[in-house]
Amino acid sequence: MAVLASALVSGTNLPAQETNQPIASRPAGEVEQLKRQLQQMQESFARQQAEQQKQIEALSKQIKALTKAQPAPTTIPSPPPANIAGATNTVTPDQFRWLSDKVDEVVAAQKKTLMSEFNPAIGLVGETIFSQQSKGSAQNGTGYAGGFDAYQRSVELNATAAVYPFAKGWVVANGSADAATGETSLGIEEAAVQTTSLPWNLTLTAGQFFGEFGRLSYIHDHELPFVNRPMVLDQYVGGESKTAGAQASLLLPIEHYVNLTAGLGTQLGDDPDAIGTYRSFGAVNYFGRLSTYFDLSDNWNVECGLSGLFNPDSGNVNGVLQPDGLTSLTATKRQVVDADFKLSYVPLRDNQFNSLTWGNEFLYSDNQYLATPTAGGSAYADTVGAWGMYSYLAYKWSRSWRAGFLFEYLQNDQDGAARTYGYSPYLTWAISHWNQLRLQYTHTQPNVASGIQPNDAVYLQWSWIIGSHSHGWTQR
Repeated sequence: MAVLASALVSGTNLPAQETNQPIASRPAGEVEQLKRQLQQMQESFARQQAEQQKQIEALSKQIKALTKAQPAPTTIPSPPPANIAGATNTVTPDQFRWLSDKVDEVVAAQKKTLMSEFNPAIGLVGETIFSQQSKGSAQNGTGYAGGFDAYQRSVELNATAAVYPFAKGWVVANGSADAATGETSLGIEEAAVQTTSLPWNLTLTAGQFFGEFGRLSYIHDHELPFVNRPMVLDQYVGGESKTAGAQASLLLPIEHYVNLTAGLGTQLGDDPDAIGTYRSFGAVNYFGRLSTYFDLSDNWNVECGLSGLFNPDSGNVNGVLQPDGLTSLTATKRQVVDADFKLSYVPLRDNQFNSLTWGNEFLYSDNQYLATPTAGGSAYADTVGAWGMYSYLAYKWSRSWRAGFLFEYLQNDQDGAARTYGYSPYLTWAISHWNQLRLQYTHTQPNVASGIQPNDAVYLQWSWIIGSHSHGWTQR
């Protein structure tokens, strides 16, 4: 600062002497020049003061940090001798590296936390369903009790953490209530490990998990864009695509996004296949999905995929009695093909408040059964081909509000003549990221061969999240 003051005095000495002459007698141009010089000197002085203040604050912070981090005296390299000419000391490269290392040690010490940092991230999700059905559970075909009902459809406890730097694991326990009886059962939905650092964009998953099949089969109920899972997914897939086995996913090394998934497991859906004392590889479910995504423009994008499921010998123990009571069917081979397509409008400037989604999924089931007449007689093979689909359109006009309409069509996979249509307008209010309400009306219109009656239902779904939850509300 003394050097700076000396420079300022020497720099301003000459103009001070020259300004002894009265201002009025000096030329106008020279007066303006003196004013500009004065302004430049003031600005330069202000910048130097600000820079010195920053340096003082930075050094003060380093001294405080070193004082806290070093309880015992530490030998510091001696500073270089002062210059004879009286100039300030300079910092050698060795001293700079030493100081930098000490600062890094202090920062690392400050980042250390308690042992709880090794605990998994834990979250809890719950959803309550209030419903009013015009028909009883035996006639409406939904599984919901007739009239008014309120039940806790699921309470999902999930935990996830890194197993080690190259893999992660997660567990999902779910307590769900039966819609017809109200009884609650607790089970493990998922318990799996997944790699995170394999080469060639390859990911392996093993354990019990939701296999990647179609669009909505491998997501949880509370993540659906509407209250209930579409009828075709409930019947052809078995609800959620839960499997016990392994799955490999490969992101193809090309510029365009293409992902290929293949897996095998003892089940795909609610129940294991080929239950018994011995299961060959011919009784295992094989499934896979090829998916891609591309942008049509800055605001429009398309996501589509093709999935397949094949089980050469499903071999269920108990047959299913047909509605006519004349035959009992036991599944012997299971084959399902799935095609999905989603078109989305998500404007770049307003993506949190405005979007439009059109989602579709088409499934074809070609299952083989062993038909056993209940009145006696020889069993015979029977193949049933059936298809079903759903299509929905959802519009979001604010951060909290979204409305949509769902259309469904289903042919029974055991009797192609039995058909059901479904129509469902719905309204979603996202109170916050952790709290959501959804109101939905559903009309189902089956034909006579289906054995059920038309039904009108109103649902109010209240879902909530506490703690950590990796998938949250998935807007699929």
